[in-house]
Amino acid sequence: MRKIILLFSLLFSILISAQNKKPPTYKSCENIIFSELEKCFTENLKKDFLANFKAPSDVISDKFNGKVITFFSVSASGDYSINYISSNYPSVKVEINRVFSLLPKSKPAMYNGRPVESEFILPFYLPLNENLKKQISLANEIVTPKNDTNYSEYNSSLSIPFTHQQYIIINQFYRQQTNNHTAVKPYIYNEVSNYDSVINYKAKLYKNVSSKIGKKLWNDNLFSVKGKDYWVTINPIFDLQLGKDNSDIDYTYNNTRALNVKGAIGKLSFSTSFYESQGRFANYLNEYMHSLHAAKGNGVVLGRGISKKFKNNDFDYPVAEAYISYAANKHFNLQFGNGKNFIGDGYRSLLLSDVAAPYTFAKISTNFWKLKYTNLWMWMDDVRIGSFENGSNLRKYMASHHLSINLTKRLNVGLFESTVTNQRSNSNIDINFLNPVIFYRAVEFSRGSKSGNAIVGLNAKYKLNNANIYGQFVLDEITVKQFFKSDGYWANKFGIQLGFNYYNAFKIKNLSLLGELNMVKPYTYSHKDSELNYSHYYQPLAHPWGSNFVEFVGIARYNKDRWFGNLKFVAGKKGFDFSTDDLSYGGNIFSSYDNRPNDFGNKYYQGNTATIFNTDLNIGYVINPTTNLQIFGNLSLRHFKPNQAVPFFNKENTTWFRFGIKTDVFNTYFDL
Repeated sequence: MRKIILLFSLLFSILISAQNKKPPTYKSCENIIFSELEKCFTENLKKDFLANFKAPSDVISDKFNGKVITFFSVSASGDYSINYISSNYPSVKVEINRVFSLLPKSKPAMYNGRPVESEFILPFYLPLNENLKKQISLANEIVTPKNDTNYSEYNSSLSIPFTHQQYIIINQFYRQQTNNHTAVKPYIYNEVSNYDSVINYKAKLYKNVSSKIGKKLWNDNLFSVKGKDYWVTINPIFDLQLGKDNSDIDYTYNNTRALNVKGAIGKLSFSTSFYESQGRFANYLNEYMHSLHAAKGNGVVLGRGISKKFKNNDFDYPVAEAYISYAANKHFNLQFGNGKNFIGDGYRSLLLSDVAAPYTFAKISTNFWKLKYTNLWMWMDDVRIGSFENGSNLRKYMASHHLSINLTKRLNVGLFESTVTNQRSNSNIDINFLNPVIFYRAVEFSRGSKSGNAIVGLNAKYKLNNANIYGQFVLDEITVKQFFKSDGYWANKFGIQLGFNYYNAFKIKNLSLLGELNMVKPYTYSHKDSELNYSHYYQPLAHPWGSNFVEFVGIARYNKDRWFGNLKFVAGKKGFDFSTDDLSYGGNIFSSYDNRPNDFGNKYYQGNTATIFNTDLNIGYVINPTTNLQIFGNLSLRHFKPNQAVPFFNKENTTWFRFGIKTDVFNTYFDL
């Protein structure tokens, strides 16, 4: 015991001890006092850089006017190395390297008496002569990264964790560009690192603290190591919540502990996380998740996976997520792992959402000219009792293509196709679906409808001055001669989304507003063979309501420094099945559409119609922007009123308050 106490005391003393760090010394700064060294370094280096830089001829002929940002390092021997340059002009990159080769060698930074590498960010404007005032204003804007490993991550091929709260901030900066590909999420860091405003936004959130513990708490990774061609970070992940709803449940809670390890070796980046979680939620969620009768376990936790029984019928749900990402060159990125993907520009997606549990996937992203082409292959599970065979779940396969095209400086259009098959229709994923450029609908037709369930879709985004207008159209099946008739033919299965994002709304900085309408016809995403529906782990792969509904979503988000607040309102009508018969009215994608009551006269939210209202207020404070650790308080109000009782939802109003601390790295959808 004494040895353990001594060891902890030693570790604690190391953490709290002051570290002696001296910035690099530029040639003309050798006689400057210590407190002015960094300022002298940045001012004189930039002065010499601008004096030697000559704008390339192609930049001049193109009349380029904008900001260029350079990440550079001063090595332990005092040499300069360029890590990244945010310019599409190869000539600019060549010139920057030439100028740095002319700069006088600096004395390296010192850490605890030994020379170490240090990183900096150098911004400047082109053309130089026309932006003299801006150059002067940037005299002190050579930024010392607050976390060196952080900036290595921003230049890696890792995915930026997809949360709506974080991505609304990223997309605000994306809007400053002429056009971009924003539908496929999560984004890759080195795809958005061109937009230095995102990086600077994070840097401005860092607190000016000097102690080791203070830096770890407020700014940095818990553990990080960095070498010439590699870096690694280790961070804990928490989701610790306590709450109460208006049911007879004593209290609600969630207890998630996880560890995330990520890094890069050369062009290969990696991330792995293991979550151990237990929880009890609002009564309507508990009843619904218990009703998802998996072959093994105690129901399915929304967005996470199968659970084990814990204590008094609570949920115990371990989850593992990991992937590797390889940046082959500036045009190709390859990923393989276990996680989620999302296609769309709104809160919901009718093409592919992150609603369901993580799955194994392989992804190829190709980016050139005005095009971005994404190939995605997924290995999924049907965990229902009827699909369980020989001690294992029924394996499902999905292959999809998405082609994003910047038609103009304001208009982006995406084309989507996807097909789902499984082990019963194919012993493994059909070799035809591995073709990265084939049309899946033609494959399904040639091999027969039982070979798979194919859907096609379209998404579009148009940029206004302070807003984006976006939309989606998904087509599951269509009979052309019936499509333009108003007779409600069952096989005209499609969905429509229309929405807008309004940034800095009403000239209030960092206030964003979203309005979104989603309409999905009955029987969309379902199939004659119920095992070929568009789902994974007993949850839809698109909208969490499945089909046969009309929904409106309104969201207001505001952030100031580390504070944030979100107000969400969801209202709609959905048609459920009746418990008094075995017919499918089109709202349950897990039922065969052969069980329909009629061929004609089908309409939105038919069957057992329910009115649904969800209001959600979330307020919080970001403790550490590097890990996105935050404290929060949340109030949810839900009104659910069906014509007749729904087996897994009571006819009730729910008030649910909760608070806690969590690392916000994925979305949770409780607005059912």
